[in-house]
Amino acid sequence: MTADVDVRRYNRDAWDRQVTKGDRWTIPVGPEVIADARRGEWSVVLTPNKPVPREWFGNVAGKDVLCLAGAGGQQAPVLAAAGARVTVLDNSPAQLGQDRMVAEREGLELRLVEGDMRDLSAFADGSFDLVFHPCSNSFVDTIRPVWREAYRVLRPGGVLLAGFSNPVIFLFDPDLQNQGVMQLKYKMPYSDFTSLTDAERARYKDEPLCVAHSLEDQLGGQTDAGFAITGLFEDKHVPGDLLSDYFPGFIATRAVKLASR
Repeated sequence: MTADVDVRRYNRDAWDRQVTKGDRWTIPVGPEVIADARRGEWSVVLTPNKPVPREWFGNVAGKDVLCLAGAGGQQAPVLAAAGARVTVLDNSPAQLGQDRMVAEREGLELRLVEGDMRDLSAFADGSFDLVFHPCSNSFVDTIRPVWREAYRVLRPGGVLLAGFSNPVIFLFDPDLQNQGVMQLKYKMPYSDFTSLTDAERARYKDEPLCVAHSLEDQLGGQTDAGFAITGLFEDKHVPGDLLSDYFPGFIATRAVKLASR
């Protein structure tokens, strides 16, 4: 595999396989979660564990929300049950199918669009009040277009909620990490497409391949696009992850589209 691999196609197929395998991020919410959301009792995540503060959303009822690269039958149906008008854009047809299944089961309205998170040309300027973008931008090779497009499709004063990985998590030797030893092996810029050997990639042949984006691109990219970051928290991975014993490897931000740049 070389640097000129079609990243979108590769990861679309990989995420379709994850649905078949029952990956954590492909398992739809149950009816009880939707029932709670209809009563106003709900939470969703941008990162592995911490619920997003409800004050980051404001009142979602009647708001136009884009779940960006966030299919899987989890966040979008919850926001729809809470009263939002929800559109989902995702690269994986199978992941969109999970949202469709929940919508049909629960009588929810969801607009489902297959596409690339870096290209939101399917949507007009100022189409949404909120963009909800859970950890997924590591599955594309460049992210500044994601922020620029999110800015464009938001209305003035609209909010971008985004989760992403601290790039440091990709730089440790995975074999030693499995033995309980944390040792740096790779350097930035890191990409599964170019940093791993053929043998290393073969171990993860069914997995989506990742790119470690710098904090300059993940945080500075938002402000360069015109956003003002108004909230930030960090989060750890699932229990048992050795790296989480040392530091939280995930970040979530709340950013507001300024009325004028």
